[in-house]
Amino acid sequence: MTVKEIIDKLDLEVINPGDLDAKVNEPYCCDLLSVAMGNAPAGCAWCTVMSNMNTLAVASLADCACIILCCHANVDDNMKLKAVSQDICLLRTDKAIFDTALAIYQLIK
Repeated sequence: MTVKEIIDKLDLEVINPGDLDAKVNEPYCCDLLSVAMGNAPAGCAWCTVMSNMNTLAVASLADCACIILCCHANVDDNMKLKAVSQDICLLRTDKAIFDTALAIYQLIK
C-alpha cells in the first residue's frame, strides 16, 4: 500500500507530501528517538508524537516512508521547512498512536 492510499483511507492531514508513491511495509510506534533510530524498519509509517527537527533526521536515517504525527501534535514552521527541504513525507492526525498504527496494520494485512 502506498502513502497516498493510506492518507486517503485514514483522512490524514498532509503537512509535506514527500514521496506519496512510497510503499508502506508496516506501521512503527515509538516516541524515543534513539530507539527509533536503531529499530524503525525501512519503508515504515512511523507513528509518533515527537514533533521536532530530530524526528525528521531519524526518519531520514531509517528510510521511513512517512512520519505520522499523532494526537494532533504541534508542528512549527522550522519543522515544516525542513521536511520540505529534505522531501520527507510528514502527516498528522488527531488519533492516538496505537489507533493510527492499528488502522495502518489492518489496511496492509
